[in-house]
Amino acid sequence: MKGVILAGGTGTRLDPLTRITNKHLLPLYDRPMVAYAVEALLAAGIPELMLVTGGTHAGEFFRLLGNGHGHGIDRLFYAYQEGPGGIAEALGLAERFVARDRCCVLLADNVFERSLRGVAENFAVQGVGARVVLSELADDAHLRHLGVADLDGGRVRRIVEKPESPPSRFAVTGVYFYDEQVWDVLPSLRPSGRGELEITDVNNWYLDRGELEADVLEGFWGDAGESIDAYHEVNDFVRAHRVNA
Repeated sequence: MKGVILAGGTGTRLDPLTRITNKHLLPLYDRPMVAYAVEALLAAGIPELMLVTGGTHAGEFFRLLGNGHGHGIDRLFYAYQEGPGGIAEALGLAERFVARDRCCVLLADNVFERSLRGVAENFAVQGVGARVVLSELADDAHLRHLGVADLDGGRVRRIVEKPESPPSRFAVTGVYFYDEQVWDVLPSLRPSGRGELEITDVNNWYLDRGELEADVLEGFWGDAGESIDAYHEVNDFVRAHRVNA
């Protein structure tokens, strides 16, 4: 299984911090944000990675990570996304790297207290399909801004985007596991109303076939790119606690 770190986007929700750099290079405590994504995949047992980024600061990732060996990465590749085409488009840039194998896709602004290794192991024995990671949240107002899983006995029945009335307390986080079918799904996608290829459409493709599984990851989860307040919340947690543990 290969790992794909998505570190593109315009970072408008963290403006003005992102006027001078990519948001995934902003500091979280003592390291750039993207370093935690690298550590998360390495801790999950995934040592071959591709980083997909874009914009005018793409070269700074190479200055930070180089060939990856100094960070414990066996092989590190890079891809450049020309414009804001969406998460699914960014994943498509990794097709030749993954070589139609299975992959774990991680949004580089997502930070987890607990290790993803157990989820990766569950996916390794999963016959076919996709796997998402859920996090239990207490705040309805927060859930209304996220994708929320509608569950039936632990299985995902549907994913509701930004629900006015959340069907559960379990938000879909920014880490996704896909089998080789994903490389056939991506070319069939059509842009959404905002002109992007949406990862939700990929997840719904698997969901419609009954091939999407989920794990609830205990502990803290934060999306540091969600807002300035969320960025500071994640920073404060990282400073006070261990992550990817």
